[in-house]
Amino acid sequence: MVCMLEDGLSSPANITRIVAGGRTILTQAAGASILAFGHAYGAYQAFGKLLDGILARQAKEGKPLAETVEAVVKTKLNDPALGVSGLMLKDPMAKRMIARAEKLGVAGKYISLIKEVVKAAQKLSKEPVDIDLLGATGAVMFDLGFTPEATWGILAVTRAFATGAHYCEEIEQEEPVRLGQTLTPKEWYDGPEDRPVPTREERKSVAKCMVAQTPEEWKQTFLERQKIKGSGWAIVEEIDDPKRKI
Repeated sequence: MVCMLEDGLSSPANITRIVAGGRTILTQAAGASILAFGHAYGAYQAFGKLLDGILARQAKEGKPLAETVEAVVKTKLNDPALGVSGLMLKDPMAKRMIARAEKLGVAGKYISLIKEVVKAAQKLSKEPVDIDLLGATGAVMFDLGFTPEATWGILAVTRAFATGAHYCEEIEQEEPVRLGQTLTPKEWYDGPEDRPVPTREERKSVAKCMVAQTPEEWKQTFLERQKIKGSGWAIVEEIDDPKRKI
C-alpha cells in the first residue's frame, strides 16, 4: 500500500488537479482520478486472469510451466497487463517487494509464476524488460490470498489518499480555472481549415427562415419541424398505447 500510494504526476493524478481546478469537492476530484485507471495504471483484474489462465492451461496440457509461459508471453509481450516492461529497469522497488515477500515467507505460486513470465519476456523482447510494479504488487497480493478484484479495491482506496493530497495542494496553492479562461492554442488545432462565412444571400440556398408571422404560418412551420428526426420537435410526447412502437 505504501508503494502504490503515489506515482508522481501521472494522468490520473493530473485529472485530480484538473477537476479540482473547477472548485469541486474533494471526493469528486478523487473519484475522477480513480475512474481514469485503466489497464495502463491498474490492470489487476486482467493481470490476475492472465496468471490464472497460464496455470490452468499448464494443468490442462501437462507441459512444462516454462513452455506454457513462453507460449502465452509471445502473444502478450506488449500488453500493459503482463506485469513486465521497461518501466523499472533502474527503480528497485518491484524487485525489493518480491524479495521482501520471500523474506517474510509469503511467496507462493504467483511469485514463482511471475518470475517465469519475466524470463520469457526477457528472452522474447528486443528491448530490455523486467518485472514492473503491476507484476510485483499483483503477484504478492495474490500470494497473500487477495483476489485480483480485491487487490484493485484495496489499492484504489490507497490511491485515493494521494489524489486527496493533489486536490488539497491544487485548491490551496493554485487559482481556479474559470469557464472560457483557458483556450486551446491555435497551433494545437488539427481540424479543417477556416472557411469563409457565407453571405446572407448564399445562406438562403441552404437555410430556411422558420419565423412565423401568422397563426397559419406558425402551424405550418410546426408541422415541418416535426419532420426533423432526432430533434426535440420530433419527440412524441403522448403515446396512447405504451406497448405500441413509435
